[in-house]
Amino acid sequence: MQAIELAVCNIGLFGDGVRYFWLNELSGLLEQFPNLEFPHKQDFYTLIIVEEAEGAIVIDNHRIRLDRSKAIIIKPRCINSIDINRKANGKIICFTEDFFSLRYNNNILYQFSFLQREAKPYIRLKNEQKARWDILLKLFSEEYNLKKRETQKILRSYLNIVLFELERLYNPTGFTKTKNLKQEKVHEFEQLIDKHFETKKMPSAYAELLYVSPNYLNKICKEETGQTAGDLIRKRITIEAQRLLHYTNYSVNEIADKLGFENTSYFVTFFKKQTEATPEQFRKNQN
Repeated sequence: MQAIELAVCNIGLFGDGVRYFWLNELSGLLEQFPNLEFPHKQDFYTLIIVEEAEGAIVIDNHRIRLDRSKAIIIKPRCINSIDINRKANGKIICFTEDFFSLRYNNNILYQFSFLQREAKPYIRLKNEQKARWDILLKLFSEEYNLKKRETQKILRSYLNIVLFELERLYNPTGFTKTKNLKQEKVHEFEQLIDKHFETKKMPSAYAELLYVSPNYLNKICKEETGQTAGDLIRKRITIEAQRLLHYTNYSVNEIADKLGFENTSYFVTFFKKQTEATPEQFRKNQN
């Protein structure tokens, strides 16, 4: 397996005069950005609205075949690769949490169930809604290309509509209720894990950053997610280990070091306990 640098992919996100937002056609995407075909990760959200295409998109351990109309969601820091034919029809929309939060509180963004950590990374689009989506995406694209006065505000409004439409399809029972203080604290904890999991592996370290006691942090995590604070930390470390084993040729020793383990044997024991396979077995099964 060749070495792969898991670099942040920018694909012009900041170069269009509208910061933190980018919209384009799917047709010819790989000709314009050939690196998207190789495993990479990014620090922004990507929505790929596929009307017609051939190929597949891989997001971490999910392989999504492009056989029908669907919306594909790539969340920040997920490793992904895009294999799509040049005649593909649809839109790609990239945006950061900061872009959305300039008008809408960032907690609102996280309330969309399909954007949450464990959510399935695609939503099937119904044929009877095609006309509605065509109109919405046409207006969205026209506004982006016009770049007139107040364009950024209008783009945020269109983005909000798109997200609500996807939420209706993903979660027909209704939009997630407003988060309470415990849910907000757990979400903040998960964001801190993403930033510090390589160096902070104990709940007490995060409890200190959150200005709560370790017992309280563990209690609210159990109430809101069904998992302990330690479970959430270990799960994030395991996901990153799986990504490195799958998408790079780093040795097990190097991966253990990158993830902040004191020694390789401890990492191997940790990984096997979480996945019921050694790192070598997991890597072999991915090939």
